Amino acid sequence: MALKHSSAQWPWQGLLVLILLGLTIGLWIATKRVNYEWRWERIPQYFAYQEQDLQTAPFAGTVIKVNANGDTSQVTLQPQPGGQPAVITVETATLKVTDGAQVNADEEIGAQRGSWQVGPLTQGLWVTIWISFISGFFGLIIGLITGLCRISKNPALRGLSVLYIELIRGTPLLVQIFIFYFFIGTVLHLDRIVAGIGALALFVGAYTAEIIRAGIQSIPKGQSEAARSLGMSAAETMTHIVLPQAFKRVLPPLAGQFISLIKDSSLVSVIAITDLTKSGREIITSSFATFEIWFTVALLYLVVTSVLSQLLFWLERRFARSD
Repeated sequence: MALKHSSAQWPWQGLLVLILLGLTIGLWIATKRVNYEWRWERIPQYFAYQEQDLQTAPFAGTVIKVNANGDTSQVTLQPQPGGQPAVITVETATLKVTDGAQVNADEEIGAQRGSWQVGPLTQGLWVTIWISFISGFFGLIIGLITGLCRISKNPALRGLSVLYIELIRGTPLLVQIFIFYFFIGTVLHLDRIVAGIGALALFVGAYTAEIIRAGIQSIPKGQSEAARSLGMSAAETMTHIVLPQAFKRVLPPLAGQFISLIKDSSLVSVIAITDLTKSGREIITSSFATFEIWFTVALLYLVVTSVLSQLLFWLERRFARSD
């Protein structure tokens, strides 16, 4: 029986391989037609790089000896009026003087390897992750409160929640970021980071509110009535009976919303927040490695969203086993 099932699947598996092969060949042909010179060797330095400490001549003088010893070289510099010579150690690959050369004070001799520094892509990735995390956290709180107000019997709370949800969902996120930064941020003297987080939190909060509302309303009313008959208050019923069950049901759509938030966070670059997208644009202006940088940025977003997706999928399976 297992053999029959396996033999029935191999044509579809072969079709999948052919499709992936076709996409790969198509991408290779496209790159050839573009006639673009790929420079992938430049990419690692934008994640981490080893800075170089420039070594300059302490005084004007003459290079009387250059002693090369593998990767390092020692340059002996004799002052012009006479005096004690100085020995300067530099990396051989950065050496800029030869025996008998005349150098001026503060003239560059070479460089030494310094400490490792975090590159702009790594810094931008970190900014994207923590901005998305903080925005998602506050967005979840806003969504929970708004979702409860959405099903409230109080007409004022219900009306305000509906107005907020429709206003946020009916306008583009980019416009909201501009309004939050240039108007609200100016009035309240908010930093651009705070403005960006606030705009993202309000945006994701509106969608989260509708997800939570739908989850709460999917729980049978009989459970709430049973809890009330046992003497539990409305708040206790919602906290201990309804919300735990609703959370399990809304976890998949919440996961999709938070994954989307990571990608939407790239829009905060328009208010000069140096996230992953803005870091990529700044690198392109100096390196002209357009395709390599954008492919790398896209891959980093894919890695982050895939990790989050797997984490939320694990939580979903864990909650499913507890039922």
